[in-house]
Amino acid sequence: MSVKTRVLIGSPVCQEPDVLRMFLFSLERLSSSNLTLHYLFVDDNTDPLSSNILQNFADKQTGQVDIIPATGSLHPYTCDERTHDWSEALVWKVAGFKDEMIARAKHHDYDALFLIDSDLLLQPATLEVLLASEKEIISEIFWTSWTPDTVPAPQVWLKDEYTQFECARHEQISLEEQYLRKYAFYGQLRVPGVYEVGGLGACTLIRRKALQAGVSFKQISNLSFWGEDRHFCIRAQALGLSLFVDTHHPAFHLYRESDFAEARIWMKQIYGSAPLRVKTTRPPVNTITLGN
Repeated sequence: MSVKTRVLIGSPVCQEPDVLRMFLFSLERLSSSNLTLHYLFVDDNTDPLSSNILQNFADKQTGQVDIIPATGSLHPYTCDERTHDWSEALVWKVAGFKDEMIARAKHHDYDALFLIDSDLLLQPATLEVLLASEKEIISEIFWTSWTPDTVPAPQVWLKDEYTQFECARHEQISLEEQYLRKYAFYGQLRVPGVYEVGGLGACTLIRRKALQAGVSFKQISNLSFWGEDRHFCIRAQALGLSLFVDTHHPAFHLYRESDFAEARIWMKQIYGSAPLRVKTTRPPVNTITLGN
């Protein structure tokens, strides 16, 4: 009998009920015939219904789910139809949650840690395909219009904070050339495959070798780049670990209220069904207070 690969799925959760139900619905449908899955959630919800939904998921997955209650000081998190606003304090709070997940994955000797944001919907083959790549750090791609009426962009980049075009260190190129190179990169990512990148996040498999090497989301004090994923990626590269993205099974990013109709169509195409919504609409502006 072959030994199954043990994977810890980790997610910090501060989510409204409708999004959370769809996220957990997709987790339940992950293919895992050769895997042993466990889940670790940080419950940072302020809506009691969301906490109940998370607990109901845990009850169904008997003995496979640990839920850590978030504690500490409070920070506002504002979501609206335009974008999501992250403060510095909020970024590093979430970084701490992710580093706790890394610590637990190492302590319990998991083969891999799969970190996933709670507003993503996954195709069933996602986890098995990421593992089959045999890459130490690899994300599944997803595309997001970060502000309304903009071209969807991937959550991966090539260098620096979010540069998505190739450019040599001292090369001077025009804005037009930047545009052409960026969309050449986008075109490559639309073709199913595995590609090396300079940065990634939000839907990331980290194998045991990378965990043991010392990857972390902790802030690098002499780096001004925004976001914990940048610090994770730079530290990983400094440790000699390459970063990759898989584009065979793109996730769906349920980023704003107006995405719900498309998300339900996507889910019916992928799974054959989609959960009913608990609440009919989000408020125009959703300000959530998060623990640190």
